[in-house]
Amino acid sequence: MLGLYIHVPFCKQKCTYCDFASFPKEMGKVESYFACLYREIEGRSKQYPNRRLSTIYIGGGTPSAVDSKFIAGAIRKVRQCFEIEDGAEITIEINPGTLDEQKVKDYLSVGINRFSIGLQTGFDDQLKKLNRIHTAKDFLLCTNMLKGQSMSADILIGLEDQTLDQVKKSIDLAIAGGVNHLSVYALTPEVGTPIYSDYLNGLLLGDDEVAEIYDGVVAYLKEKGFDRYEVSNFCKDGHYSRHNYNYWYRGEYIGVGVSASSFMENRRFTNSFKIDEYMNAIIFNKSPEISSDVIEGDDAKFEFIMLGLRTTKGISIDKYNNTFNADFDKEYKDILIKKGKFLIREGDMLRIKPEYLYVQNDIILSFMKS
Repeated sequence: MLGLYIHVPFCKQKCTYCDFASFPKEMGKVESYFACLYREIEGRSKQYPNRRLSTIYIGGGTPSAVDSKFIAGAIRKVRQCFEIEDGAEITIEINPGTLDEQKVKDYLSVGINRFSIGLQTGFDDQLKKLNRIHTAKDFLLCTNMLKGQSMSADILIGLEDQTLDQVKKSIDLAIAGGVNHLSVYALTPEVGTPIYSDYLNGLLLGDDEVAEIYDGVVAYLKEKGFDRYEVSNFCKDGHYSRHNYNYWYRGEYIGVGVSASSFMENRRFTNSFKIDEYMNAIIFNKSPEISSDVIEGDDAKFEFIMLGLRTTKGISIDKYNNTFNADFDKEYKDILIKKGKFLIREGDMLRIKPEYLYVQNDIILSFMKS
């Protein structure tokens, strides 16, 4: 399986928690950026010829903030350069405040079939505090335009003074909009973001409070028919994100655009986070990559375990042994005894017990070899 990630680094305004490569003041560079993006798509197809894509994910930034002709152009370029399998999952991220009927029409015309909507919360006062440009009403207008399509919504937990009841009402709003997938993320205040000041000043919820809300969310979504398949992701009727699933099981993917990361032939590499540096590299036929690492040996083994144990399915020990020509039970005998109370072994599958999935880090880190 091969995925393609396309980064669109433009947005109307920066959210207080955002530390992604997004540039609200660079909207004048959209056309030039996409010209470079098209060139990189072509170049990557030549670097990795005769490969067939199973998923395409257009993220940002806010892809829906730019004229839809550029998004359509990117998909057309991908179709020119790569073979795309029948029924491929093609996702675009949407900010509810930037969608219109023409954009929906253009997206559908090039085969986009999944829409990831940044709701974050269903409360307008919280949205304003996060510097979001949309309202709860905008979300419902957005989902109405996408009625009948496969939709996902993002919801944040850990906001200032947030309660479980508020999160449940945000979930209700998303379900009312017709989503079949929900991503519920614990807010991470990154250094350099405006919300980091709130964290330093003790205004955000503490870890125990967030964990309590998370447990309530898991139970509530189960009541609503949403199955948790990864620590932060829930779906209804099997509508999981195939693109993200590929990440968690160390599938290969190509990333194009500013800050985009790739994993190909056991090599992880990342493009420049600076828009001008990225564009100059493409224009002068140079690589936009700023880092590159071959993942092998113990690092590859740990990745296999770390990523797979994020999911409710867990890891296949047989696959681990075959992939690395190893003996999992022998290598991790002591850890399996020490951490056994947190784990479930069924056949060749090993997974974290549901009640410990949210606090997985300590469990997973124990598998890291010094």
